[in-house]
Amino acid sequence: MSVLPRTFFTRSDVVQIARELLGKQLFTRMGGIITSGIICETEAYAGTTDKASHAYGGRRTKRTEVMYAPGGTAYVYLCYGIHSLFNIVTNMEGVPHAVLVRGIIPGQGTETMLQRARKAKISGDLGTGPGKVSALLGIHYSHSGLDLVDVHGNPDDPAIWTEDTEITVHPGNILSGPRVGVNYAGEDALLPYRFRISGI
Repeated sequence: MSVLPRTFFTRSDVVQIARELLGKQLFTRMGGIITSGIICETEAYAGTTDKASHAYGGRRTKRTEVMYAPGGTAYVYLCYGIHSLFNIVTNMEGVPHAVLVRGIIPGQGTETMLQRARKAKISGDLGTGPGKVSALLGIHYSHSGLDLVDVHGNPDDPAIWTEDTEITVHPGNILSGPRVGVNYAGEDALLPYRFRISGI
């Protein structure tokens, strides 16, 4: 399979990208160990006009500045001082759109992922929740800003990337609804920007 190209992420419709990431595979290489998971749940955040976005109203801080990078860049932030949450920046440079990866189905490197999660065996909800995604794959908020596209030419750790798969997610198997934990966003909290594969 091949790494998803920059052009996949620099498109203007963050909602479409969030849907199309379902079924793609997310990889990490940390300490020479590769782990991966099939993306099964995402949320779209539409930048300056989206009250649920960290960049709403054009907000720019040391943490959120990476959201203005070109599509295909990692935006990882610390939630509640505990969980690193992994997002993929989308759109062109200067437009702070992002997709939060909320769930994966563990794939390569399951033994390492179980160790990271301090679990004895794989359960149905092992990769459910954005904090769990990062924990399983070894993603830390210090990885914010990593290029997710130009990775195979760089043998050094850390590395995060996405690849296409042979999985075809039928539109009828995609559930959509409001995003989680964004009640502060008022009417924008009701936008159907959360996508997941049914049965997951």
